[in-house]
Amino acid sequence: MNKCSLLAGIAVISLLTACSTSFLKYEKQDQLKKIDEFDKAVKIEEPSAPAENGETTSAKSAESTKAGSAQPVKTSKDGKAVKAAATPAPLIKDTKKAPAKAKKGSKGAAATAAATPAEPTRRQPEIEDDAGFNGRRPVVDPFRVGEEVVHDVSYFKMSAGELRFKTLPMATVNGRKSYKHNIAIKTISLFASVYTVEDNVDIFMDYETVTPTVFELHVKESGQLREAKMLFDNVKKMATYWEKKVTKQDGEEEKREQWELEEYAQNVYSAIFYMRMFQWEIGKEYAFRVSNDKENLVFSGKAIRKEVLDTELGPMKAIVMQPNITLKGKFKPIGENLIWLSDDEHKYILRIEAKIKIGTLVSQVVSIKPGKAP
Repeated sequence: MNKCSLLAGIAVISLLTACSTSFLKYEKQDQLKKIDEFDKAVKIEEPSAPAENGETTSAKSAESTKAGSAQPVKTSKDGKAVKAAATPAPLIKDTKKAPAKAKKGSKGAAATAAATPAEPTRRQPEIEDDAGFNGRRPVVDPFRVGEEVVHDVSYFKMSAGELRFKTLPMATVNGRKSYKHNIAIKTISLFASVYTVEDNVDIFMDYETVTPTVFELHVKESGQLREAKMLFDNVKKMATYWEKKVTKQDGEEEKREQWELEEYAQNVYSAIFYMRMFQWEIGKEYAFRVSNDKENLVFSGKAIRKEVLDTELGPMKAIVMQPNITLKGKFKPIGENLIWLSDDEHKYILRIEAKIKIGTLVSQVVSIKPGKAP
């Protein structure tokens, strides 16, 4: 993982760094996916599997994703319905103590009331803009179940790969209703002769707090096979990252990292979706916390202009945003990068430009499937 993962298209840089022509083969590939500690700590329950054509779900699954449904329909291994879990504990622990109540009519009652500070009404954390939010929830949810935004990724104006952003049916993570997003990238046949990539990551975000709890990364490339999982424990305020991989050069490797987590932090993949919740007024800077690779960062972006973007779908109104990172109070530029967001309530990612050592990597929308309200 690295900070540049904040820009999803940058993953394609790996296309240019090797010369193998097929996926790495490994006879124990299934064992990479099994991480016992993660499996004990995390329980993910998802709606019933979609029909074989991939276009529709069962009636119960569809019903479970409607607004206001507490939990999605769950199934056991034998296909039978499972009862919804009991109301879960709060995801983010409230560390504030309620003030002691003074007895009615006591002399100290007035003094106690005067000394008790009012509860903050502003959306937390204060680093984040609160326009368009009601507490942690956005007034208008930008996500739609089934939405899919597809990009063509090019280098030196040559098509190199395909990038997809998806919002899938709601899931339940450790008893809490959660968004499920997916990012997938793969090489097209022309570049597959240089380096083959078929990577994807599932991102789970708590519906109420809009903070990530889990991601599961699956990497299948010419030079490596890798499975990585991350848990953000927002009650204990701890992040844990597990990784298993095998490469041609080094063989099998395992890694486990753990570090203290700042409240309301995003991970590098959830950040790509979370930025869509803000208003992005021109000239205004927006910020939120990101925790990655044992570091707590601040991601910020400034909306620098509006323009009409020429796309294969026709002209599209867009907001152009420039991202930056602050680490330990110091500004850390991440290169000349720009992100185009659709100028509507969805804030779809329409285009990414990332200047690298040689040339510019461009990822631009070629299709949008709008989906339905969750």
